Amino acid sequence: VQLQAFGGGSVQAGGSLRLSCAASGRTLSIYTVRWFRQAPGKQREFVAGIGWSGSSTDYADSVKGRFTISRGNAKIKVYLQMNNLKPEDTAVYYCAADRNVVLRTTADYWGQGTLVTVSS
Repeated sequence: VQLQAFGGGSVQAGGSLRLSCAASGRTLSIYTVRWFRQAPGKQREFVAGIGWSGSSTDYADSVKGRFTISRGNAKIKVYLQMNNLKPEDTAVYYCAADRNVVLRTTADYWGQGTLVTVSS
């Protein structure tokens, strides 16, 4: 499964971005999809995850209430809406997927990262 993550960019603190994750040539409807991020000099960390049906979600405490993970209507894409961004959200964001129903865990398939930079 080849994943693509896009939508990163540079914003000021308090701003918003929406990241998208898509699988090349297939739908994401049967996969648990997760977002991770890795800031410079730090370990990769879990950000958010969504179950295959879209009814279950999980968020890291650091983004809860600010970020929303969702599936598109056709379940082809998964989105990460990021609001009220903070400088500490600056990182390369990765989408990842597999058939494991556990949300807060690593994944088998990974996309390339997309850089999010938040300036103060």
